Amino acid sequence: MTMLALSFARVCSGLAPFRTALRLQPLRSASGITVAQIDEEVAKLLELKARLGGGDDGKHQFVLKTPKGTRDYNPKQMAIRERVFNTITRCFKRHGAETIDTPVFELKETLTGKYGEDSKLIYDLKDQGGELLSLRYDLTVPFARYLAMNKITNIKRYHIAKVYRRDNPAMTRGRYREFYQCDFDIAGQYDAMIPDAECLKIVHEILSELELGDFRIKVNDRRILDGMFAVCGVPDDKFRTICSTVDKLDKLPWQEVRKEMVDEKGLSEEAADQIGEYVSLHGGMDLAERLLQDPRMSQSKQACAGLSDIKLLFSYLQLFQVTDKVVFDLSLARGLDYYTGVIYEAVLTQAGVAPASNDAQNGSEESVSVGSVAGGGRYDGLVGMFDPKNRKVPCVGVSIGIERIFSIMEQRAEAAAEKVRTTEVQVLVASAQKNLLEERLRLVTELWNAGIKAEVMYKKNPKLLSQLQLCEETGIPLVAILGEQELKDGVVKLRVVASREEVDVSRSDLITEIKRRTSEA
Repeated sequence: MTMLALSFARVCSGLAPFRTALRLQPLRSASGITVAQIDEEVAKLLELKARLGGGDDGKHQFVLKTPKGTRDYNPKQMAIRERVFNTITRCFKRHGAETIDTPVFELKETLTGKYGEDSKLIYDLKDQGGELLSLRYDLTVPFARYLAMNKITNIKRYHIAKVYRRDNPAMTRGRYREFYQCDFDIAGQYDAMIPDAECLKIVHEILSELELGDFRIKVNDRRILDGMFAVCGVPDDKFRTICSTVDKLDKLPWQEVRKEMVDEKGLSEEAADQIGEYVSLHGGMDLAERLLQDPRMSQSKQACAGLSDIKLLFSYLQLFQVTDKVVFDLSLARGLDYYTGVIYEAVLTQAGVAPASNDAQNGSEESVSVGSVAGGGRYDGLVGMFDPKNRKVPCVGVSIGIERIFSIMEQRAEAAAEKVRTTEVQVLVASAQKNLLEERLRLVTELWNAGIKAEVMYKKNPKLLSQLQLCEETGIPLVAILGEQELKDGVVKLRVVASREEVDVSRSDLITEIKRRTSEA
């Protein structure tokens, strides 16, 4: 039945051009069919289609679900999420950043060629009025375009917004197709490694304040990687593709990475084995000093420049008191093409918690294990790609993986049965007797006008017990109770929900008393 209706719809839509054409011609066509006759037949077909499509059920059946790789957030989840956002934003502002915003989609050519092998994950949009568009993949490339377009050479900015990747999502691991990024970037010509060190300090502050467990911030330099590839015998034209393979070492064992280098990327076994010796190294400033003396690495000017900057970076990190969490790791590659210098990535080393109840229902045994929660680096050439005169603006930045962090915090709250307040209401205006709606509305208006977060129940004569239970359930700390006697005496009975303590407060002092009590809480 439905297929037949669909066929009729196609017939009707197919007739539309003929009807239009006939209206531009004499009333009668060569075949003798008039426009009126065509309209009449189309009307009959549409009527038949409606009858066929409107059976006993009468409704189109569809599944209510979010698209793959996306999710809804309930009020409790949003409260946790807002807490994380506030922590991150406070940190960015503490370090002097200002904020911007850019369109959620960009010209396709703006994004093309910036992400290496990950370019296949970009969402392309259908042609809209002559412009080929794509959803933004990250916030860094739009930022570089913004700098070039507005001829900005100096800014410290943060940007919190959604990005889109046509990835195979692993939602229990905090991976989605639509997700937020929280970016902090410093653009401008400054002395080496000072802005880079501040970016690492910011990551350290945020992860420490969120109390996610133990973490490590891995650091490397693209120049060290390129120098390493050169001295190990990797052809110049394979640097980027081998770099993308090395970037998989956080997910795959060395043997699988080596196999991809040799079998898929065509690298010699000897070169792959030499790379294997280096990518197993990690340490601190001492490792950088050792590699500067390495017979092979010391032959590369690029590598030596990168190693010298790593030494300088660690000296600043010592002053920032974060070297306890930072490690120089030669396996860190970060596959994005636009990095030119220092790169870094923060990983959680204690991320597992008990599975959330919905995972248990789905038969999942997997606890939260999210790996990387922040990453970034220096990209001195990206802005120049958008500038007609190729004027470069040195940039360094970091992106916080908010969705992965949120996955951990949400499941920890569920595992601990933590009660999360979803509103910020400070006081409920309640009544002890009937017929006091107008008085309640007058009082709540006074509180709103004074900037106090307050609400009333939307009933003319609610029971006092129901009003108190609402406070217990939603975590409202205070109740302002009105009764006939209180109105006569010019007071309000202020009740502390947690202790059930009650005190009469004069109407003129009520706002001051509420502000005092809520500021102490």
